[in-house]
Amino acid sequence: MTEDRFRWNTAAHRDWMLADARRQFAFFAPSLNPSGGFDYLDDDGRSLPGQPRELHATGRMVHAFALGHAAGLVSDGRVVDHGMQTLWRHHRDAGQGGYLWSFDASGQVVRGDKLAYGHAFVLLAAASAKLIGHPDADRLLDDIRQVIEDRFWDADHRRMREEYARDWSEISDYRGMNANMHSVEAFLVAYEATADRLFLDRALDMIRFFIGKMAFSHQWRVPEHYDLSWQVDTDYEGDPMFRPAGRTPGHWFEWARLCLQAWDLDGRRDPAIRDWARALCDRADRDGWCDADGGGLLYTVDAEGRPLRENRYWWPVAEAIAAIATLQKLGEDHGAAYARYLRCAEAKFIDLDRGGWYPDADRQGTQFTGKPDIYHAVQAVLYPLSPAVSRLSDALAADLAQGAGR
Repeated sequence: MTEDRFRWNTAAHRDWMLADARRQFAFFAPSLNPSGGFDYLDDDGRSLPGQPRELHATGRMVHAFALGHAAGLVSDGRVVDHGMQTLWRHHRDAGQGGYLWSFDASGQVVRGDKLAYGHAFVLLAAASAKLIGHPDADRLLDDIRQVIEDRFWDADHRRMREEYARDWSEISDYRGMNANMHSVEAFLVAYEATADRLFLDRALDMIRFFIGKMAFSHQWRVPEHYDLSWQVDTDYEGDPMFRPAGRTPGHWFEWARLCLQAWDLDGRRDPAIRDWARALCDRADRDGWCDADGGGLLYTVDAEGRPLRENRYWWPVAEAIAAIATLQKLGEDHGAAYARYLRCAEAKFIDLDRGGWYPDADRQGTQFTGKPDIYHAVQAVLYPLSPAVSRLSDALAADLAQGAGR
């Protein structure tokens, strides 16, 4: 098989991306569970019993399949319809407001916590659904926007509060970068869907704090964990999936992509934001890349860039591909690094036969069960398909109208 598939802007590269996107959509579409939500799947695509249906996973499925619909890679709207209904009928707390973290196969609440992280994905789902004209998008968008305004948006600090119990009582004094990063993503897509400048301004405020201030002052190693007064909590260690100790190079790539999206949506007015994105990619690659056994990115490092958790998961590689692709779109030459991450993805993560990406390069000792959801991996192969830096959904639809990808 020719190396052209790993070279930016070749026909073989585009065909490789499209083929993987189609495999991913085909693999994950059957995860739809008629009783509500989406099942987690094993390596062969079989449903894993006993797993809760979690809010972030539902929102991500809506977002991913909305992108697939825009790109013409998803032939019907069943997954988006089902996800939107699940968000409204199962996750939404009709009595107390907000969105519940998880429910079980019988529809009973498993965790009633209301987390900024999960609510960000509700906003992302609503905005993505609006971009493809879904009839329930405005209802969901209006509701989640009000919840974020009333409960999560901290107007004094210009960033998101973290978490509540079901009755909106405070759970902790923790403040997290991750929930704010995904809120930035959701706000940017909400701006694309509504043209409401408030969303973009809030995203830019968060970027300027976490990247322009915190990343800049910490050698571009973005601090993850904070206390109530937004001081870095260097000793914090929480859930190993969502709040591991240390700093996460994969997030630096993710932030880089979001910085460039925001910069583009803002008319490319502030050149510093583009510079920040470039610096984040450089630091993530230097600290995170591991050459051993086919490569990958270390999960976490300490404040000096030394390895902490050496697991090599799929999602940091996916985010590296998407971020470097965005720099390539701006005319920068990162072709060698881009090809390196694509080779790693094919060698260690992509299931070329069944579809989907494996979660762990080592296939053992992973914190994940089966194949993770489609969100990171499908964006990695959709972002390079269009020259656009922002408004990916519109750009994919425009490419389709011109006959691309058919």
